[in-house]
Amino acid sequence: MSDIPFGTTEWSSIEPTQHKGESGYAYWRTCQFGELRVRMVEYTPGYLSDHWCSKGHILLCMEGELHTELEDGRVFTLKPGMSYQVSDHTEPHRSHTKVGARLFVID
Repeated sequence: MSDIPFGTTEWSSIEPTQHKGESGYAYWRTCQFGELRVRMVEYTPGYLSDHWCSKGHILLCMEGELHTELEDGRVFTLKPGMSYQVSDHTEPHRSHTKVGARLFVID
């Protein structure tokens, strides 16, 4: 990270954008800091991603439960306080949740 001055973010003041999944919706509140995209993401109950993602992320589960499937078939479950990290173009992944989830994501 470079050329990012100290600042604070009031996430509730950022208008969410809606992204439809294969089922359910994701709501993103997004800030851009140089090349870093930082998001507060909420998945509705029953959300299933509509694509395999090959972008790298650092993702922290803040509420709910998130299941992330890798293209090789492995599945990881995150509960509040758990995170995952993956670099760009390393392991394609997609997520789903039965109960909904609130996430903090840096990519």
